[in-house]
Amino acid sequence: MSTVSNCSCSSIRSLVHARAGIIYSNFATHTDRAFGLKAFQMADTIQKYKDYVMTGFLKSVAPIVIDRASGVTVTDVNGREYLDCFAGISVVSAGHCNPQVIAAAKAQMDKLVHCSSYLYHVQPVADLAEKIAHIAPGKNLTKTFFGNGGAEAIEGALKLARLYTGKHEFISLQTSFHGRSWGALSVTGNYARKKKGGPYAEGVSFAPAPYVYRSLWPNDPEECARQCARAIDDIVKFATSNDVAAFIAEPVMGEGGIIVPPFNYFKEVKKVLDHYGILFIADEVQSGFARTGTMFAIEYYGVEPDILVTAKGIADGFPLSAFTTRPEIAAAYKPGDHLSTFGGNPVCCAAALANIEFMEKENLPARATETGNYAMAKLRELQKKNSLIGEVRGLGLMIGVELVKDAQKTPATAEAEAIRDACLAKGVLIGVGGVSGNVVRFQPPLIITREQIDRALAIFSEALQSVAQPAHATA
Repeated sequence: MSTVSNCSCSSIRSLVHARAGIIYSNFATHTDRAFGLKAFQMADTIQKYKDYVMTGFLKSVAPIVIDRASGVTVTDVNGREYLDCFAGISVVSAGHCNPQVIAAAKAQMDKLVHCSSYLYHVQPVADLAEKIAHIAPGKNLTKTFFGNGGAEAIEGALKLARLYTGKHEFISLQTSFHGRSWGALSVTGNYARKKKGGPYAEGVSFAPAPYVYRSLWPNDPEECARQCARAIDDIVKFATSNDVAAFIAEPVMGEGGIIVPPFNYFKEVKKVLDHYGILFIADEVQSGFARTGTMFAIEYYGVEPDILVTAKGIADGFPLSAFTTRPEIAAAYKPGDHLSTFGGNPVCCAAALANIEFMEKENLPARATETGNYAMAKLRELQKKNSLIGEVRGLGLMIGVELVKDAQKTPATAEAEAIRDACLAKGVLIGVGGVSGNVVRFQPPLIITREQIDRALAIFSEALQSVAQPAHATA
């Protein structure tokens, strides 16, 4: 098996980045000679980003300028194609520029773009809300509020939970992520996303996440789940004033590193919540809409949330979010309590309805399961040959590959970034996440084929070796 030595992270990154830089340099030279105007367009756009777009919250922006996309492929201004295995952060699940979704959006644009959908009745809004009521987990989640992004929906769900219960505290999970706005960050369990933004909302407690790989029970997932659920009971008793409105959790923790709770976890948690009269908010912003192999990931766990929050994959790239609940909870909103000027935009709702219909027609949940299992099997074979891979985990096409340096599971953060950059240089887009930034994320459009998976994983394997070999050479 190949190993990663204890050389400095900077050495690994510089070696791999230098290799990638040669590719970029050679390509840029070629395009400058053959396609001078396009090369100028690329440089001009990158420079405008530096001059006018806020990007200080990122280490870097990928050095490409995307011009168009179709299916699983994005194309830059120079005509170079990339296999997209990140789907715009798990958004375009039905594929880039899906013809059915685009046609629905265009048809709606010809009729009505905006009127403020909470001041007047608009058919696409009503039709989409009805559709969500039919596909939501359980039988009771029938009332939906539409917003524009995940954080907005989280904020609305938190407010509604307080109004309905008359309680004021929340319990969330360590390593969780729920959005970038103040309220959403208040229930986010990751200081890297919260630094210098506090103080955040009072009355939020954090329970240990059911992160089996890094728990005290790495070989006993069910015991890990029981112990983590028991910790929530202790938190209510010893870290709150027993005034908890809701427990919020992601059925699969995306930004935290594609952490998949054991399948008994939420049943154990629900016992605790029901005992104290605490609502369950399921944050399916990233895991919802067929991504994990079911329409919603919480379906794997056999429990029905009180409030379901969705976004990202809901409209295949059009900005839309939602939270859905029972009628009696929705009735806690009184005049003046909530609104969204752009929420429920008619074009976005028409696109979302077409997106869901496409998912059902093409049976994308089943395709995600089949293709995801295929991809994870190949990744686990690769794991046997390379000790840099600590764990492969996921549901459907929400897959995480945690990279570690040694048997102590030291996070391989620089290596993950270097692999992402090497894949980019070879035409594959992947993500990196996890609290330590050491989890490679595969979340492609759900229409990806096995042949495309094979090509992406071949390039990933090459990138993995390009990181391991320089590390060994500089030991």
